[in-house]
Amino acid sequence: VQLQASGGGLVQAGESLSVSCAASGHPFSGWQLGWFRQAPGKEREFVTSITWSSATTYYADSVKGRFTISRDRAKNTVYLRMNSLKPEDTAVYYCAAADKVYRITSASGYDYWGQGTQVTVSS
Repeated sequence: VQLQASGGGLVQAGESLSVSCAASGHPFSGWQLGWFRQAPGKEREFVTSITWSSATTYYADSVKGRFTISRDRAKNTVYLRMNSLKPEDTAVYYCAAADKVYRITSASGYDYWGQGTQVTVSS
């Protein structure tokens, strides 16, 4: 399984940004694909996740209402749309995947990781 993240960049607070994650190497029906982020000096934290087959979504409280995760089955790609960005959203964003996840919000539950993409929000 390979995950290739793209997008990211530098924006001002209040602006929007999208990142995407192209997945390959395995049929993903039933899998969980998600996004985590890690700011300097902090632990990697859960942002959002989507169940590939049902499109059921999960969000961290800190991003609920501002971020939207979606997936395109035909392109095997997961998207993260980030609106109303805040400086505290600044981090490296990683996409992750797992065929079975018992704790969706735990990084340890995911087996495959993309390389990360930097999102910087200036105040």
